[in-house]
Amino acid sequence: MSRRVLVLAHTGREDSLRAAWDACGQLHYSGLIPVMQKSELDDIERFFGVVDKPIEILHEDVRLEDVELVMVLGGDGTILRAAELVRNVDVPLLGVNLGHVGFLAESERADLAQTVEWIASREYTVEERMTIDVQVWVRGQKIWHTWALNEAAIEKADRERMIEVVTEVDERPLTSFGCDGVVLATPTGSTAYAFSSGGPVVWPEVEALVIVPISAHALFAKPLVVSPRSRLAVEILTRTDAQGVLWCDGRRSVDLPPGARIEVTRSTRPVRLARTHQTPFSARLVRKFELPIHGWRGPAPRSADIHTGPTPVIRTFKPSPLQAPQDVRTGRAADPTKEM
Repeated sequence: MSRRVLVLAHTGREDSLRAAWDACGQLHYSGLIPVMQKSELDDIERFFGVVDKPIEILHEDVRLEDVELVMVLGGDGTILRAAELVRNVDVPLLGVNLGHVGFLAESERADLAQTVEWIASREYTVEERMTIDVQVWVRGQKIWHTWALNEAAIEKADRERMIEVVTEVDERPLTSFGCDGVVLATPTGSTAYAFSSGGPVVWPEVEALVIVPISAHALFAKPLVVSPRSRLAVEILTRTDAQGVLWCDGRRSVDLPPGARIEVTRSTRPVRLARTHQTPFSARLVRKFELPIHGWRGPAPRSADIHTGPTPVIRTFKPSPLQAPQDVRTGRAADPTKEM
């Protein structure tokens, strides 16, 4: 049975065009069928000329459901765009980083040939990343319904005016404050917008939701980590006429008038990411953020591996009981109830 791999690239950049060209060639030589969207294939043909490799066109020659894997060439933004494309099918994404940080990517541009070999030999695993369901209500009417892999970010619409909000967890109000915005993030999104706003880094295997206020004018406006089963809500208060705007993954937005209510819960449909090697998340943090680890000596040896002498025994002496003071005139124990 033929195996098809969809190649998705940011074709507005020359390095992405060249990477897509190389990826299609290497997939073909590895016995796989490269697939592209027609608009991106047209961009490649305008740059390189007529393509002499057999490349199928998505939705014309093949359905998305018949694709085994999506190879995403670009940064995190391109991977988020790919996540939108495969939202309703169970096709995993494998990112090859061409951007700056590329936290969602699995490999780098220099590893492209090796990555294709791993795909051809099926040397990859698939992990599921939690997503969130996002609804917007205004005057009792649901006006918007979407999802996000990273975060739902409520921001002020006017640069000169902050918005007044009240946060809610599990249908109970938590606190209200003026701010530049509030980020409601997944563990995957904890290293994105939420991280830049001062939120905690949450390991991907931890199931949780994160609330991060942005430049809040309040005493209690700290980042919070709550249960993935919780229902989060943020209401735009009507104390002022300041407008807000909601961005999901930085790609989809809707205006928020005063009185708007944003509700966030865990989505039942995750995003599937392909992994070619099991790199610990801590190692990914160090590599992506270039964290200093000089002086690290590693875990301490186990006690069973250390051969020492017998454990010294320190003996303590039991103190003798205190004796009552004596009457110097009689030589007998003094009566504490009487004055000497």
